[in-house]
Amino acid sequence: MSIITTSNHPKALWPGVAAWWGRTYDEHKTEYTDLFDIESSNQSYEEDVQLTGFGLAPVKAEGASVSYDTESQGFVSRYTHAAIALGFICTYEDIKDNLYPVVGRRRGQANAFSMRQSKEIIHANIYNRAFNASYTFGDGKEILATDHPSTAGTWSNELATPADFSEEALEDLLVMIMTAVNDRGHNINLMAQSLHIHPNGWFEANRVLKSVLQNDTANNALNVLKATNALPGGIKMNHYFTDTDAWFVRTNAPRGMIGYQRDSYPLKQDNDFDTGNAKAKSYDRFSAGCTDPRGLYGSAGA
Repeated sequence: MSIITTSNHPKALWPGVAAWWGRTYDEHKTEYTDLFDIESSNQSYEEDVQLTGFGLAPVKAEGASVSYDTESQGFVSRYTHAAIALGFICTYEDIKDNLYPVVGRRRGQANAFSMRQSKEIIHANIYNRAFNASYTFGDGKEILATDHPSTAGTWSNELATPADFSEEALEDLLVMIMTAVNDRGHNINLMAQSLHIHPNGWFEANRVLKSVLQNDTANNALNVLKATNALPGGIKMNHYFTDTDAWFVRTNAPRGMIGYQRDSYPLKQDNDFDTGNAKAKSYDRFSAGCTDPRGLYGSAGA
């Protein structure tokens, strides 16, 4: 590896380029963190193992023995981390001609933008494929399905008849959430948290959830969704959703939509001995998926 000592060598200019990394033209705020609970990891993969709990406690007759139940292992969800990486080169001639500050800044910004875009798209694709039976998770089903298996029978986390976002459709989905049961069929305190929607649905979502009175009616009725704070996490627009009329509601399920951050570095630089070029690269390693599908409910749209 070469160490060049000329005053216009990138070693002297590199701190500036590193500072430019991530300072590109206006882009959307980080959105993937709205879609997943992000946790750290120090392993090559992470696994969540489901435990089914017990059935109902039966009435015990006088003098009779206590009934015993067995907790059993359910499905296993594995999160295998994948890496993304991207680099760029400033040639020796760029450096000698004092072009490094210009091209280094431009390419550093472009590198940051591309890394961000890739990370957002990869996370959003978990939602984009949520209705696709080709992409299954721990229970062998896609995230949003009408026939998730359990020891108490099948259950659903999507509308039986796909519908575009509306007040009525949202209420139907919220009722599904409020009446959810666990894998033994017991009632659970599952609560809606936030609405996730494509930009095409942004205005309608705000009309439905934020109107003082009930939307699209002259009945002067209370907007129950707003009055009861039915979605305390609010409306989250995602610019990387590909289906313009699909919409989703995240819940408070403890192990629902999970993302792991394994490792990353924003920008590293080195020199190439043979060419004298300056090379830079960025790296990110992460995973995202679903452990308990009760963490997400939704509709594919009409």
